[in-house]
Amino acid sequence: MNKQKTVAAIHDMSGFGRCALSVILPVLSAMGLQCVPVPTAVMSTHTGGFTGFVMRDMTDYINKALEHYLKLELKFDCVYTGFLASEEQADSCIAFFKAFPNALKVIDPVMGDNGSAYQTYTSGLIRRTKELISYADVITPNITEAAIILDEPYPDRMSEEQLGEWLRRLCGRCPAVIITGVQLTDGSYVNACMERKNEKPSLIRWERVPVSYPGTGDIFASVLTGGILQGRNLEESMRLATDFCSAAIRETYKTNEPARNGVQFEHVLSYLSERE
Repeated sequence: MNKQKTVAAIHDMSGFGRCALSVILPVLSAMGLQCVPVPTAVMSTHTGGFTGFVMRDMTDYINKALEHYLKLELKFDCVYTGFLASEEQADSCIAFFKAFPNALKVIDPVMGDNGSAYQTYTSGLIRRTKELISYADVITPNITEAAIILDEPYPDRMSEEQLGEWLRRLCGRCPAVIITGVQLTDGSYVNACMERKNEKPSLIRWERVPVSYPGTGDIFASVLTGGILQGRNLEESMRLATDFCSAAIRETYKTNEPARNGVQFEHVLSYLSERE
């Protein structure tokens, strides 16, 4: 058996709502990877659809956790970052990247959705997240986050040519890019990827249900990361992530569960272990 690969997952932990570490841990585990959670914040719920949530900033913890891991001489095959709770946490992520230079560096620039930045993301935190991207091997913005990174207005629809141009511009900042949740001018929905080394876009179409579930971006980026660590190329990993998210969304849509509760990915988790 090959040595099990280990991922340092620097994300928030939301207690209710199926997002961030609460989905990242089981997804990566199902793919045969060891996930080491490094929480950026602990929240009672996620921020989408809930008010009055309790949040604890974990900036001091991240730095001390890294110090401990270095003393233990641990090695990580991947450092995978997401939601940040403070500007200082960008420096914490950079410290992790520098401490493990041979690790795959995946950044999910969790800043917003549906055309708007999240309520906790200040202009300073957005600026630091943009700076962080230059350290990544792979970034996975949704279309809202891609617009924020490129300082472009949010597009309701895009042509394939415009999408290709956005991918090329993002590849100027990072070697490999995936943009999710794009509606094309013909009305279809796609996820798209490009690598700087060939600048050839790849698109995968998917069928949208008339509900938007939080946490699907976290699930997508986690499956994609797992796919790459399993040896798949970028397009293959994007297809696996798209197929899994689509299956989870379809199963959840049948239940009429409130959208803010997230997707019932638990019912289709075996899809990932079967493809390990």
